[in-house]
Amino acid sequence: MPYTPDLDRLLTPGARFTDQHGAYLIEAHPAGDVVLPTGQVVGCDPLVCPEAEPFTVTVPPGRYAARAWVAVVLREDAEVDRRMAAFQLVISDEPTTHWEPAVAGDQDVATLGADDYFGYGVDAGVGTLADPTALAVLESWDSDRVEEVFIPTELPSSPVPGLISAVLDQASGANVVTVSTGWGDGCYGTWIGRAADGRVTSFVTDFMVVPE
Repeated sequence: MPYTPDLDRLLTPGARFTDQHGAYLIEAHPAGDVVLPTGQVVGCDPLVCPEAEPFTVTVPPGRYAARAWVAVVLREDAEVDRRMAAFQLVISDEPTTHWEPAVAGDQDVATLGADDYFGYGVDAGVGTLADPTALAVLESWDSDRVEEVFIPTELPSSPVPGLISAVLDQASGANVVTVSTGWGDGCYGTWIGRAADGRVTSFVTDFMVVPE
């Protein structure tokens, strides 16, 4: 069956993962709000592909809390690094009972093989979950303006690596919140959480930092 990460464990403050290199301690940090004037959600590297298609699942237009799940990398119980483990857009505080892959366009989960997943490509080391209204504005910016806003000389490193937020559409308040993507460039999947009654509880992008 298609790959699905253990998000219930990953999205737990204080969760600890280990491998041969050391340990990873999960922290949860607020990452501001994301304004969705259309109720559509796009997962993408906004500096490279702001024109990415939105996911087929939509939510009521509104303002939703973003949450950064950071893996503190430990060696002999001392922090040596911190990496974004997951980025979450919280739609509802209802308990999540199950997860499903987020798909865009004509993607079909039935076509996925064992351990496969749909994801978005990252080439600038950042990711977001944003409304297409904001991303359409970003797409019109020249490279100098993009660099000025989203690529400062000193990127935030703690407590949330790469956290930058900017309002791009003044009329609606639509913004883009960027975070660093795990270990860097790659392909990262997003999953949708649902409550027992089927309502959407969150969108979560897994940056594949912690071991299985």
